[in-house]
Amino acid sequence: MRLFDLSFRYKIPLWGSALIVVSALTLSLAFMVQARYDLKRDMLVSSESMGRILARTLQPTLLHDDVWRGFEIVNAPYDRETAKSGFRVEGLIVLNNLHEVFVSSHPDTYPLLSRLEQLGPAFHALNKRLDAVPAGQTLTLETEDKILLAVPMAADEIVLGHLILVHPAKFFWPRFKILAGQAALITGLALAILLPINWYWGQRMARPLILLSKRMDDLGSNLPEPLPPALYTYRDELGHLFDAYGRMLGQLEAKAALERELIKEDRLAALGRLSAGIAHEINNPLGGLITAVDTLKQHGGQDPVSQRVLPLLERGLGQIREIVAALLVEAKAKSRPLTHQDVEDVHTLLAQEARKKAIHWVWRNELDGEVTLPATLVRQVLINLLLNAIQAAGPKGRVEARVAVADGGLSIEVGNGGQTIPPELMDTLFEPFTGLKEEGHGLGLWITYQIVRQLSGRIGVESRDGWTHFTVYLPLAEKTCLTVASA
Repeated sequence: MRLFDLSFRYKIPLWGSALIVVSALTLSLAFMVQARYDLKRDMLVSSESMGRILARTLQPTLLHDDVWRGFEIVNAPYDRETAKSGFRVEGLIVLNNLHEVFVSSHPDTYPLLSRLEQLGPAFHALNKRLDAVPAGQTLTLETEDKILLAVPMAADEIVLGHLILVHPAKFFWPRFKILAGQAALITGLALAILLPINWYWGQRMARPLILLSKRMDDLGSNLPEPLPPALYTYRDELGHLFDAYGRMLGQLEAKAALERELIKEDRLAALGRLSAGIAHEINNPLGGLITAVDTLKQHGGQDPVSQRVLPLLERGLGQIREIVAALLVEAKAKSRPLTHQDVEDVHTLLAQEARKKAIHWVWRNELDGEVTLPATLVRQVLINLLLNAIQAAGPKGRVEARVAVADGGLSIEVGNGGQTIPPELMDTLFEPFTGLKEEGHGLGLWITYQIVRQLSGRIGVESRDGWTHFTVYLPLAEKTCLTVASA
């Protein structure tokens, strides 16, 4: 797997860590380079300052040719405190105006009266440049193994000689190592703090992106779950991306719900057409059969078999006629407008049924006057919903009903406690012969749905947490199709 194909869970922390490490090392390196330069410069300045002080001290010894006094002076810088300071001077040489060694801190290495160019290649190079330097100016010469600092010794602008300070080429390294160690320690501490923070924030940023990616992968097959609200609460570009995903998911859910509703509407409409066609086809021979049975009862023989069989046929054909009539929701006659008293009549009609089961009934009839809706059909809808609610609530259950005019239409709300409707039955709840009750033919909600659709209304149901709630909305119009439901 290539580095760029890694998950953001690793890619963001890794890139962040690499950036932090490179930045820290670059800053540390720049600091060390600058520290080396500054340290070398400062120590050369210090060496020059010390050299000028020694040069002034050594001038009388050079004038009076006092070698022993000069030897004491050039050995003074080698005490313990100077050694502890890390300032390393390999040797001190005092030259006369003939570039001969007048006195030195190491006579064995730099013998007295030796010519400067005889002391080694570095001193030979210094000797060539020494006379070319203007009077009173310090000369510095760097070679691979030594740094030579020549300080003039002058009196009344006459150069008496020079003081040569001999340093190792890396005389500043002991102090530089201390600074480098401190810089490395600080860099290590910074990395120890920044790298865990980087991994924490990298994981925190990558986790929402990974979850969003998984959710997006599920879009092709089904609707994914929404992202947790507390997953990313900031209002940056990533937060806007999550908001856009939430809006998209909401639109997809609304679209899916609309598609399910359209499929359900088409299925119920097809069932309505099918049941109506079947009912009409059955009605014609059914009427003939009922007439034939009635004729046999009036003019047929009264033998025991006929007396026993004809009532059975009559009851069976009667039951078939009731079922077929329930499947038909058709226009038969006009109905008067719905009034407040029509709704109260339903309450009175079903009150006895509710008392038998000790139902706690909350009734709110907020209809005032009359509305342009057929009283017969609306009463049928209300009766069917209330009967189902009373049946589902069970003994000592609770039923709530509210009828009111709202938003330009009639609102009917019926709720009941008790067992909720199983989710697998919700999509087929308004289809015929799918009722929850063991008794009856399960056509109450089917008839209710057909009436609501004929009145250009809508019906919905929610069932959860031990409560089932039906809502019906019927728009008010100047002219409403008045129909009668046979039940």
